[in-house]
Amino acid sequence: MAQFLESLQSKGVDTKDLAARVNDPIRFIPPHGGNPADGYEATILPDICEVILKADQAGKLLDRQKHVANQCRILLHGFANVGIIALVDEATGYQDVRARDALAKILEAFIAKELRKWVKTFPPEFYKEMFRLRRWPFPPLAKNQHRRPVLVGKLTNNIVYDRLAPGVRAELHRLTPRDESGRLKHKLFQRLTEDVGHPKLREHLASLIVLMRASDEWKQFTRMLDRALPRYGEAQWLPFEN
Repeated sequence: MAQFLESLQSKGVDTKDLAARVNDPIRFIPPHGGNPADGYEATILPDICEVILKADQAGKLLDRQKHVANQCRILLHGFANVGIIALVDEATGYQDVRARDALAKILEAFIAKELRKWVKTFPPEFYKEMFRLRRWPFPPLAKNQHRRPVLVGKLTNNIVYDRLAPGVRAELHRLTPRDESGRLKHKLFQRLTEDVGHPKLREHLASLIVLMRASDEWKQFTRMLDRALPRYGEAQWLPFEN
């Protein structure tokens, strides 16, 4: 390729110093091991294609080189539809690694490395509206006078933590230890970061309370919730008409 580009440059084609870039590969060890190999930034490929197509338009290609221009047209069309980085990732299988890396960045933004001081986060209105929609008697304010139904925790996981961001609930449960009876030793929200996770939780709770107040019963609320704030990893509900 370097020799090909140098030959075009000798014919007066502006090759954008691509020959030098081709002659300066990135040395790396393949994932399967073995000898070092040569690699390139993916963005060099569309630059090469553009130079070759311009050379073809200027009549600088030999007949036996025309097939190269045709391949470049196909590649550039693919880049326009998918994007060079995504196309290379798909060809190499790296998209799975990128997905894991993206999830890691989300969890890093949402979940704190250290347990934060307990701060009252869930407003009383959240539980009051939940109990109203579930047709449960709302417990008195005095502590330990009335235990919340066990189902409250499962419902909270569903309508809150499963909808904050991908993977957040699973990571929070992984990091939060349990006592001998199986109860969580700390509140899940104590692991949320102060700058991203906690503000996002408060924003989500405010949206939930609005939807709850607009609902007459739990099924109506969950239908609106699945449409407005669907759980991550699930298909969004579509209101098809009969």
